Amino acid sequence: MNYPLVPARAGTQGHTGGSSILDSRLRGNERKSCAWALAFTFAAALVPPCWAQSVEEKAQLCAACHGENGIPQQKGTPVIWGQYQGYLYLELRDYKSGARKNDIMSPLAQSLERDDMMALALYFSQKRWPDLQQQSAPPEVAARAVQANVSVGCTGCHQGEGTQPRLAGQTAEYLHQTMMDFRNRVRGNNPGMTDLMLATSEQDIAALAEYMAGLQYLGGQ
Repeated sequence: MNYPLVPARAGTQGHTGGSSILDSRLRGNERKSCAWALAFTFAAALVPPCWAQSVEEKAQLCAACHGENGIPQQKGTPVIWGQYQGYLYLELRDYKSGARKNDIMSPLAQSLERDDMMALALYFSQKRWPDLQQQSAPPEVAARAVQANVSVGCTGCHQGEGTQPRLAGQTAEYLHQTMMDFRNRVRGNNPGMTDLMLATSEQDIAALAEYMAGLQYLGGQ
């Protein structure tokens, strides 16, 4: 779903278990943990929960959940370092408008103006994508993912910079949950993705998530 689904450099540490991808029972705890981290960050910086002034200060607040070094605090939180500027801007815009909803991001986005969103999107897009050292999918899972890609046509959109997100090397848990949220109509800011995920089995979704998580760019780009 992000460049042809053939690894430029796959991980070499085995493979992740399907149960770790399918188990989403910790999502509530992750949200609470992230919310507490944000509250602590705001208090430590002596600023109200309405964002600081410079893009660097705004980005520092983002690190409470997305990680100081680009590696998220929780596995269900997406990597945003090195993500495409166009996609990051559109998601911030959708959080602000209510087209996409999240207990943490929705209220934070309310204080952002368009220039803030563009600046943050540019700032994070210029960071190096972190290597999460996620394990590569086993051959049978990879084969199922590639076949699912043939059926769904993921690479038709996810194959370069633009308004579609990079998926290779994203956290497996986030990839799986996002596809399931589209399938279950929990996430509604891309009806096309909802249609595609409804046409994709849950087993194929799990395989795609595990496979894409194990992909990396050459040179860590």
